Amino acid sequence: MVQVMRKFLYILTNIFFKIFYRVEVIGINKIPADGPAILCANHKTILDMFFLGFKLKRWIYWMAKEELFRNPIAAFFLRKLGAFPVRRGTGDVGSIKTAYQLLEKGQIVGIFPQGTRIKSKKMDEFKVKPGAAMIAAHTGVPVIPAAVKGNYKLFSNMKVIYGDSFVVGEGKNKKYSKEDLLNMSRDIIKRVYSLAEGI
Repeated sequence: MVQVMRKFLYILTNIFFKIFYRVEVIGINKIPADGPAILCANHKTILDMFFLGFKLKRWIYWMAKEELFRNPIAAFFLRKLGAFPVRRGTGDVGSIKTAYQLLEKGQIVGIFPQGTRIKSKKMDEFKVKPGAAMIAAHTGVPVIPAAVKGNYKLFSNMKVIYGDSFVVGEGKNKKYSKEDLLNMSRDIIKRVYSLAEGI
């Protein structure tokens, strides 16, 4: 059931984007064929997760805000498609545990590191969140920065850019302070937005 739904969504998404957008994908070879990774990207609209995944052969398990799961029907499909909820503004142990479990199984976990949809020009107005850096540092898996660029209007040109992967921290056995994690998060966000602004 789950695999059938995912295959159907993959086909539907490809058809939708090929008809209504002109999408250029850059650096798709930066996505590993197997093994765990954390994909960190900028976030402007709900379409971002689909833009970032529609050309990939691997599935991305997105950490999504809890509000999206309040509708029972939406929650059913989101969970079947691999998304899992996170309560923003709290230390959501459950969502972090889910991310760890997925990474242990060799999956790609998708995280929007600033935790909300923002415009790049307003990036500095938002507080940095340590979640993505904490998971990356404590697991030792590579982080892949990614960016979606364009105005999102129908029939417009869009770019999806994947950057070089990198490892956060100095090893998963090291203890990190909150300030350490915040600095790592700033570095992740800087790499993401350098992709969005650089091409």
